[in-house]
Amino acid sequence: MNEVYKVKETGSGAEKAIEKDDTFNPPEDAENFGKLQRSVECLYDGALVLGTDKLLKWEMSKNMMRPKSDFTKVKMNYSIVAPRMYKGKIESLVKRITGFADMIQLTHLKLQQVMSRMVPDGVYLDADGLAEIDLGNGTNYSPQEALNMFFQTGSVIGRSFTSEGDMNPGKVPIQEIQSGSGGNKMQSLIQTYNYYLQMIRDVTGLNEARDGSMPDKYSLVGVQKLAAANSNTATRHILQSGLFLTSEVAECLSLRISDILEYSPTADAFVQQIGSHNVATLEEMKNLHLYDFGIFIELAPDEEEKGLLENNIQMALQQGSVDLEDVIDIREIKNVKVANQVLKLRRRKKGEKDQLVQQQNIQAQSQANIQAQEASAQMEMQKNQAIAQTDAQLEQVKSQLDMQKMFQEAEIKKQLMELEFNFNMKLKGVETEMTKSKEKEKEDRKDERTRIQASQQSELIDQRKSEKPPKNFESAGNDILGGGFDLGAFDPR
Repeated sequence: MNEVYKVKETGSGAEKAIEKDDTFNPPEDAENFGKLQRSVECLYDGALVLGTDKLLKWEMSKNMMRPKSDFTKVKMNYSIVAPRMYKGKIESLVKRITGFADMIQLTHLKLQQVMSRMVPDGVYLDADGLAEIDLGNGTNYSPQEALNMFFQTGSVIGRSFTSEGDMNPGKVPIQEIQSGSGGNKMQSLIQTYNYYLQMIRDVTGLNEARDGSMPDKYSLVGVQKLAAANSNTATRHILQSGLFLTSEVAECLSLRISDILEYSPTADAFVQQIGSHNVATLEEMKNLHLYDFGIFIELAPDEEEKGLLENNIQMALQQGSVDLEDVIDIREIKNVKVANQVLKLRRRKKGEKDQLVQQQNIQAQSQANIQAQEASAQMEMQKNQAIAQTDAQLEQVKSQLDMQKMFQEAEIKKQLMELEFNFNMKLKGVETEMTKSKEKEKEDRKDERTRIQASQQSELIDQRKSEKPPKNFESAGNDILGGGFDLGAFDPR
């Protein structure tokens, strides 16, 4: 229906809106007033007389549900969905498979008829072929005995030649009669039955991969998954219709409860039914819009979606971007979308945590390196101090050893000098004695020498020249100390 208002301009320049009915239509040349309207959806109730086209008590509904976000819209009392409507006609799956289902039923009836008309396999008995047979014990080989033997043992006695020696045309007196016409008919009817069943599957999209029947053992797994996906696509409109009806009913219930609390005279009875505490909780719903309720329907994940999520989890575990505790929590989430979002969140937090731990490790490593460097420098300093102290002690020991060596050398040279002095003194004494003896000989033989002085003088000079000088017992260079102190000054004079 239309809400119509007459907008009139007053003498003061203001505008005044006056409510009118739907038939109000101002003239086009009107200057001081106009028309303002809006279309509002409305529901009408009535009682249909079945079998006729008559409606009783046809009137506007007194209680209509309107979303608070748009009062021009209205919610119907019934939730209806028509996902496959074309040119005003709804194509029904039941209508599409009715003909094939009828043919399946007819084929089933034909199978029953064929089974009722089928006869068991019989035998053909040639009596003339039995007449020429002699068992050799004097008994007769009657047809009844031949049948009994055939049914009991499956064997039969016959003869190829007659008693006159001619070929016996009845050499096999008993033969089975195959009644194969009924079996062929049944096989043909079974093929027809399977054909119409396959037609139903093709029309509805419910193939073997979907309806739970045993698939071909030689079919590949990928082919089976593709067939199941095609079947899901063919019946997706049914699933979407069910979800739409569920969400629509939830929204209508939310609006009904809000209207009961706000407008219904039976609000007190509603309070008594559910309790005042729950009503106080529902009071918050009066001014809420539908989107405030957050009514969403999420389907349970199928095996393929679970497999994709598990692949993501395994990749995250291999990369070390999530912990095992996070994986356990993620697998408990039934919603695949939420699970993937949680996986991304946990990966980001794990990366931040790893980065923080890495920074802490770098900082700890740097501190450890600084401490190690300080300890190394301190150890190096202590080492240098120890080396310097050792060198000082070594120099001191060396100086002490040098002093001891000098004292020992001085003592040894002193002893050598004393020994040399004694040798020199003895040598001088010997020389003095020799000189005295020579002088004495000279005094004693002065006369003789004087006489032969001239002749012996030359011989004496030659003798002295030929005599070796006295041996020098003085050490060469051993009387000089390390500091350049010469002991030669102490030679006897």
